[in-house]
Amino acid sequence: MQGIRIIEIPDCKMVSSGIGMFGEEKFSGFHEWFSSLPKTIFPNNFLFSDGGGFHWIYVYHEGMDTPEGYDIIDFKGGLYAVATDIDGQTDIAALDAERDEFLKSNGFEVDESRPRMGNVITSPLAQEVMGYNQMDYYTPVKNIG
Repeated sequence: MQGIRIIEIPDCKMVSSGIGMFGEEKFSGFHEWFSSLPKTIFPNNFLFSDGGGFHWIYVYHEGMDTPEGYDIIDFKGGLYAVATDIDGQTDIAALDAERDEFLKSNGFEVDESRPRMGNVITSPLAQEVMGYNQMDYYTPVKNIG
């Protein structure tokens, strides 16, 4: 069984939190805003480290009402290797080793020009039953050839 999958995120528009930290009003407000949106099959938010803080983004859909103070940005998509683990309990070194072996065996390498991202994929109901959240870890990749 493979524990890594390759997905493609298209170039798109994203609503941006700007760079912040958990507990900051603007950052918390961004979470409150996208958490109030109708749920979809797949989470539309991604979080990544950026310049000493975090950057939260949410897939923008034409006509979407977005709160004041949050920009709509162009997001450079591409291929991503995605691994799933328990949020807050992940052994990143082990996860990276598994990912790197998968990439090497399948003709990919890490693309350092784009940020690594993550998102919690567990619904509140599943989290209640399991007692924890699962998180997807996205590593941008490119074809070796």
